[in-house]
Amino acid sequence: MATKRKVNNLLALAVLAVMIDRPKHRYEIAQTLKDRGKEQDMAIKWGSLYTVVQNLEKVGYLEIVGSERDGARPERVIYQITEAGRTELADWTRELVAVPEWEATRFIAGLSILSVLPPDEVIELLGRRIDALSQAIDGARAETTKAVAAGLPRLFIIESEYGIAMLEAEVAWARSFRAELSEGTFPGVDWWRQIHADNIPVAEVIASVERGMTRPESS
Repeated sequence: MATKRKVNNLLALAVLAVMIDRPKHRYEIAQTLKDRGKEQDMAIKWGSLYTVVQNLEKVGYLEIVGSERDGARPERVIYQITEAGRTELADWTRELVAVPEWEATRFIAGLSILSVLPPDEVIELLGRRIDALSQAIDGARAETTKAVAAGLPRLFIIESEYGIAMLEAEVAWARSFRAELSEGTFPGVDWWRQIHADNIPVAEVIASVERGMTRPESS
């Protein structure tokens, strides 16, 4: 089970991670996160960075160590990570790596109500998704290869490798599902197709299934 964190926001984790080398002000924190492409690894709302840094300081994971002024710009508060912050960073990372947590996706949401579309349309839509994912995989592989060639240790792109593996798994599943629909081997695909051909409201079909009624083709 996931631990209830004092600052339960993945942006907080990212902030702690970029603070371990030296003190920084908020602008430097934001720029470092962008330079390291953290918005590709987690959902970052840049507008909440100020609040997240403030909350990390409030709970003792960051502390103010000074300030600086650049010309006429407003004074910038400089923060550094505390020992408690380092402990939280390590503990949180351990949990994320070791404890599986179900994360719903937009694709899963679509699959959960797939019956509202006819199977032939789903075949076409899956084809489009497969093409888009294949392009994304090619792009991610190219970026990873470039990073390795530039001398970046594999340790710092391991999340990209995982991302590519997940995309490949999704493509493989989508191709298999699409093939079942195209070849007519998916159980009940003819019934599913007939529902839409006869303009039977899907809500009625779902209600019938929930009542335990058999499919027309099985009666």
